[in-house]
Amino acid sequence: MARQIMITVESSKKKVGGIVKLKNVVERLVQIKGFSSAKKPCSEEYGRDCVPKDVKEGHVAVIAVDGYHEATQRFVVPLMFLEHPMFRKLLERAEEEYGFNHDGALMVPCRPSHLRKILTEQWC
Repeated sequence: MARQIMITVESSKKKVGGIVKLKNVVERLVQIKGFSSAKKPCSEEYGRDCVPKDVKEGHVAVIAVDGYHEATQRFVVPLMFLEHPMFRKLLERAEEEYGFNHDGALMVPCRPSHLRKILTEQWC
């Protein structure tokens, strides 16, 4: 019985740690221009200080940059994918490679086909 309680406590700590890490990533994303919920009116399709028209509330623009095999491709991704384990790994790689201090869409270092597979995959 004591072992079962200890395992539950350990898994709760891991879950809380993951939630805190995800919260930190979301806070960093919110600091980037274009990730705030207050959309500014745009006279053009893409303006420097506004969110593109195709990026609806609750979504984020993501650019998959392979650099070798496939052409760069832009995706509009629902924010719920911030909880997807593979997408979070891509965010960590993006932070290492590009940092979070830039304007525009979030760039992730992967093939567009790989990101498409993540976005179409069902997860629990």
